[in-house]
Amino acid sequence: MAWIAGASLVAWLWLLVGQGFFWRTDVRLPPGTTRRERAAPTEAAGTAPVGGRGVAPEERPGEAPGDGSGRWPSVAVVVPARDEAEVLPASLPSVLAQAYSGRAEVFLVDDGSTDGTGELARTLAAERGGLPLTVTSPGEPPPDWTGKLWAVRHGMELARERTDAEYLLLTDADIAHGPDSLRALVSAARAADLDLVSQMARLRVRDFWERLIVPAFVYFFGQLYPFRWVNRPGARTAAAAGGCVLLRRDAAERAGIPASIRHAVIDDVTLARAVKRSGGRDGAGTGRIWLGLADHVDSVRPYPRLADLWRMVARSAYAQLLHSPLLLAGTVLGLALVYLVPPVALIAGTVGGSAPAALLGGAAWAVMSGTYLPMLRYYRQPPWTAPLLPFTALLYLLMTVDSAVQHYRGRGAAWKGRTYGAPPTGEASEGA
Repeated sequence: MAWIAGASLVAWLWLLVGQGFFWRTDVRLPPGTTRRERAAPTEAAGTAPVGGRGVAPEERPGEAPGDGSGRWPSVAVVVPARDEAEVLPASLPSVLAQAYSGRAEVFLVDDGSTDGTGELARTLAAERGGLPLTVTSPGEPPPDWTGKLWAVRHGMELARERTDAEYLLLTDADIAHGPDSLRALVSAARAADLDLVSQMARLRVRDFWERLIVPAFVYFFGQLYPFRWVNRPGARTAAAAGGCVLLRRDAAERAGIPASIRHAVIDDVTLARAVKRSGGRDGAGTGRIWLGLADHVDSVRPYPRLADLWRMVARSAYAQLLHSPLLLAGTVLGLALVYLVPPVALIAGTVGGSAPAALLGGAAWAVMSGTYLPMLRYYRQPPWTAPLLPFTALLYLLMTVDSAVQHYRGRGAAWKGRTYGAPPTGEASEGA
């Protein structure tokens, strides 16, 4: 047991300094973000309307974009939505109320909803006002498309026909934005000449299971895709957070988005990978992308029960492993060594009288808990919950195994009445 505990401690010491400092939570929007966005609190439902129309640029005080042009580029906001009537009143008004100094228009794509999502969106726009809203529906997706990406395609095509948008903001229907969110994203993209800017929305953490599982979800994502590696020009690591992605239109065209990723279940990571691989505007190098944590972009979707969170993780966990039994086995062994061995070694060593096992296990557990503290602070959770991370990791291990089991039972990647299997050979469903 001492040798295994020692291996776990070595793994944690490497993760502490050798995995892109994934545990730090200071990766936020790069320079160029507006001062007003940094200062403003998040507003979701109830954000003050801006009069039923797009507010003219001269009516919006604020800074010029960070590229020195003095001109704010036009933006098309695409919101795919399927049965989102429960969360739309808390999210869509915040999108419509964006205080953006250029032209912006919102396209909500109703993906076959049965709960009145489209009509509710029109009602909210009529009552709250704000940016111009178009509600449309593309019909059922073809067999080789996921529903969300088919909706995104339809929204992008409509935006191309009706606007001269230089940027596309792809945002989910459960995402509420602070009033200057769009300004901040565009300013950052222009200042750093980025093809893609993505913020990981702060997920809801109100109920017990949300508090236990949600911060760990973001922590594990960062461990798998260290933000500093994602943001490094020329690095292979690519990722994005699908709830909030600002994409340069010409970058989308170079990468063939969304047709080139139409099978993707983990569409955000796959999108970032495609953009990075497509090269820069001069056709050389890699696409420039950025991913960080959000301060004023929040998910309003509730996950009050363990079953809700379980479905959220399990629907795509096996796709993340490329539907590979070998990768699944390696993941299970890795999670056990890194997260489960430390507390087991500490307890077994203490009870069995093996001081080396207890000390090594305790040290590994302490390092693990220490790396989790910044994420708990970001989610405003008490620090004493950090030692519970092994238990949460065990739940994620079981969710991952269940994801594989559901896949082989023909129920993998199930979401809102649709089920997606593995993509055709040679077309991965996500990327690293």
